Amino acid sequence: MIEEVEILNTFTNKFFPIIILIFAIVFLWKFVKFLWFKIKVLKYQKKLAKSGMYDIDRMDGLQFESYLKALLKELGYKSKVTSGSHDFGADIIMKNNRKKVVIQAKRYGYKNKVSLDAIQQIYTAKTYYNADQAVVITNSTFTKSASELAQACNVKLYDRYKLTDLINKVKPEQTPKNIINTIPAKERKCKSCGGRLIQRKSKAGNHFLGCNNYPRCTHTEPIAKV
Repeated sequence: MIEEVEILNTFTNKFFPIIILIFAIVFLWKFVKFLWFKIKVLKYQKKLAKSGMYDIDRMDGLQFESYLKALLKELGYKSKVTSGSHDFGADIIMKNNRKKVVIQAKRYGYKNKVSLDAIQQIYTAKTYYNADQAVVITNSTFTKSASELAQACNVKLYDRYKLTDLINKVKPEQTPKNIINTIPAKERKCKSCGGRLIQRKSKAGNHFLGCNNYPRCTHTEPIAKV
C-alpha cells in the first residue's frame, strides 16, 4: 500500500506540472485563435462599412444596377443598363476602347447564395452581345456549383468580398447612400389593396415602400427583397 502511494506521489510530482503546462498551452492557443478571428471579423466589418455595403444590402435590383454603372464609370467604362425582360441575360453592358463586357447584377439577401443559373444566363448573353468578357456581381456569395461552372466557362465572379475590395480601391464619387436617396426603388403592386408601392422615407430617415393609397391602405414593405 505504501509502495502504491509512493508511486502515485512520484507520478504526480513528475508529470502533473507537464499536464498543467499542456492544458495551459492548449487554452492559450484557443484564446489566441479566438482573438485573431474576432480581429479579422472587426476588420472586415470596417471594410464593409467603408464601402457602403450595408446600404447596398438595402437596395433593390434597379438601384444596385445603377450603383454598379456609376462604379464602372470610375473605371473608365461607358455602360448602360439593359431593358428588363429583354436583356437576354445581361443587366449591364459596358465598353471601353479595348473590350465589351456583359454583367449580371444580383442584389440578394447576403445570406442567399447566387446559383449556377446566373452563370448560364450571362454566358449566353456574352454570345448574344458578342462580348469579350462575362461577369456576375453580387452583394452575396456564390454556390459551389456556380463557382465551378464560372471557372469552366471563364465567367468572372465578384462576390461580397471582392466587390467590397473593389469599391474601397476605386472610392467612387457616387456612394450607395446617394443612390438610395436619388434613385427610387422600382414600384411594386400592393398585396393588400392592389395599389402601387412607392419609395417613401420615414421620420427616422429610413427608406421603405409604402402604398400610394395611404392612409386608406397602410401596407409597407422593405425595399430590398430577401
